[in-house]
Amino acid sequence: MFRSSESERAATLSSDKTHANILPPREYDKHWAKVARTYAKPDTKRSVLQLLNTIVPLIALWATMIVLVDDIYWLALLLSIPAAAFTVRLFIIQHDCGHHAFFRSPRLNDLVGRLIGVITLTPHEYWRRSHNTHHATCGNLEKRGIGDISVLTVAEYQALSGWQRFLYRVYRTPAVMFGIGPMYLFVVKYRLPLDLVRQRPGLLVGIMGTNLGIAAIILALGFNFGFLDILLVQLPIILLSSTAGVWLFYVQHQFEETYWRHKKNWNIHEASVMASSYYDLPQPLRWFSGNIGIHHIHHLSCRIPNYHLGECLAEIPALKSLNRISLRESFACLRLALWDENTQRLVSFKCVRKLSTSS
Repeated sequence: MFRSSESERAATLSSDKTHANILPPREYDKHWAKVARTYAKPDTKRSVLQLLNTIVPLIALWATMIVLVDDIYWLALLLSIPAAAFTVRLFIIQHDCGHHAFFRSPRLNDLVGRLIGVITLTPHEYWRRSHNTHHATCGNLEKRGIGDISVLTVAEYQALSGWQRFLYRVYRTPAVMFGIGPMYLFVVKYRLPLDLVRQRPGLLVGIMGTNLGIAAIILALGFNFGFLDILLVQLPIILLSSTAGVWLFYVQHQFEETYWRHKKNWNIHEASVMASSYYDLPQPLRWFSGNIGIHHIHHLSCRIPNYHLGECLAEIPALKSLNRISLRESFACLRLALWDENTQRLVSFKCVRKLSTSS
């Protein structure tokens, strides 16, 4: 179903007529990274426009919802869908700021990222550090655990006790991964994310700053409109946007023939291409997600602003088919849970049971 195997990669290499018979296969990843870096140039006008066409509609939708919440709550709930979509788009802007890709000034990126973080419930400094760690270690089996979704190899899973296997299976269920998990991540964990704070206590300042900003907004709005009304408006937006955000991240890396290697065989350029999908979303989902589905190019050069990703993809035709997953195909990723080092692909629990039974 998914077009990301090594044979498919070989086919994409041979289809790249621009450098055919010039570059050896392993050098294509470096070449593509070099091309991608030429698009790592923020356009201040486009960035400001994108910020405005995201935050203004979001504020308008939120204001409309607070007016409707007491009398026509079903309509307010309906409006929470586009409000959540704009929140996801706002998070993508914060994401770009975290890579210092949205503006030319690092300080302006961090300032805007911190302000957006109060709305997205995501402390900018912490998230920037953990997400950049993810970029630096993506696909490295020895470097799992920071800024990614937990994945066990088949051998690791089989070595667990029965209780530990049960807990991992629960963790990988859609109800936890896309229901409880996103709410826990954005509402609870990000208030005090101890995984990096223990290593870098300095991150606590930014985290507490975000928490104070969130508390100030809740108090200001609550005293003006009522705390229950604020909860009724904001809760569905948080639920939908956090679930959408986690889903996007999941599909970007949790596809069947993704890339995981032990450190000695791991290559950062190869991992950038092979460990990240091209989630080919239709419009308007592509617009609301800020082209983040073009994720293999984003990993080739994380300094590319989201509005340049499509242009970069057009210049590297070979990457239009590599790791491509359509919206319909992406739902099959839900069953994948374990990395099989023998077949070099993500497999389901059912597949592991069959292998155990046959052996």
